[in-house]
Amino acid sequence: MIGRSKAAPEEKPLGLYLHVPFCAKKCDYCDFYSLAGAQDRMDDYVQALETQLTEFAPRAAQHTVDSVYFGGGTPTLLGEKRLIRLLKLILKKYRVAKGAEITLEANPESAGDFRALRALRRAGFCRISLGMQSADDAELRSVGRIHTAAQVRGAVEAARKAGFSNLSLDLIYGLPGQTMELWQRSLTAAVDLAPQHLSCYGLKVEEGTPLFLRREQELLPDDEAQADMYLWTVDFLRRHGFFQYEISNFARPGFESRHNLKYWTLGEYAGFGPGAHSDLGGVRYAYARDLEGYIQGVRTGGPLLSENERIPPLDRDTEWIMLGLRTVRGLDPKAFESRFRRRFDCFLPFLGECAQAGYAVEEEGRWRLTPKGFLVSNQIIGGMLDALSADKKRREEARARGDFRVELG
Repeated sequence: MIGRSKAAPEEKPLGLYLHVPFCAKKCDYCDFYSLAGAQDRMDDYVQALETQLTEFAPRAAQHTVDSVYFGGGTPTLLGEKRLIRLLKLILKKYRVAKGAEITLEANPESAGDFRALRALRRAGFCRISLGMQSADDAELRSVGRIHTAAQVRGAVEAARKAGFSNLSLDLIYGLPGQTMELWQRSLTAAVDLAPQHLSCYGLKVEEGTPLFLRREQELLPDDEAQADMYLWTVDFLRRHGFFQYEISNFARPGFESRHNLKYWTLGEYAGFGPGAHSDLGGVRYAYARDLEGYIQGVRTGGPLLSENERIPPLDRDTEWIMLGLRTVRGLDPKAFESRFRRRFDCFLPFLGECAQAGYAVEEEGRWRLTPKGFLVSNQIIGGMLDALSADKKRREEARARGDFRVELG
């Protein structure tokens, strides 16, 4: 048993996210906040995290922590002693639910030590997420990854031996020079490793990354090729026992990421570290992407935030739609009407058009996107938000005329 499991009825679930911005080498496609060659700042950074976690704990007194996520960067670069120290502090200062999901991200080259993984598992980490990305060494080198396919297999073996029974693998399709056959080989190799969860992301060439600078010289699969890879992935994983629960995420029954589901269902979570985001108590905020600024800000009480916005509950309809459409459960009209106090009818004409085109379906009273619809989800979300905006304008004009018949009732 880890943490304190007894929860009062009024307590609410909360996820904690700890950002570890250290990596051995920055990947060519990565635009997350992470730093290579800054390992000498690890001890000061861990001390800053410990200080902030301790100071923040009273704010979480009415919450039960049911998920903890160490993300990066490469959290395993901190070493098991620092990671265990941070987790022990959380278990001491916060009310952590029995059976909480405690995830550790890792790159294969830093997760092959069985003894270190066993110590982490015994300390309370119960889920490990490995950045596999590809089973082809040439593809890995093409985007600056420093591990090999053999190291992936070694890390999985070490994790299983250490007692991890909840394993997730990340993969990327659409890599430079990648064909459908090569992608099929990588995904098949991943499934052969018997993970409980798979995240499959299409490569995005982000401005400011090394890959962006040489994008014209790379043989990058086009949008149509990526779409074919995606649709094949959905079908292949379904046939191998993985259900899709979000655009890019697939799991064996019961192994969906509880922490990530908080992001897509407007659950509450608190982030710590530079670049980390939070959504708590109706306020969304984020810390600046600045390691030194974070360390000094925690020490001196200086400014840390890059954004801070209070969002009234009735104004979260946009987020509810955008995030809900990313999931296979989709949108529940009754939940929308109850939560935002207005009818769902304004979306039905557009959703009907999407259904005719094969992009959406209505099942058991809920609307969700099909795999084909996920491929154009940005356009569909845009259409939904246009319908929402038009409905709000209509309601405002009606109120200005003194006509309140448009209210939900």
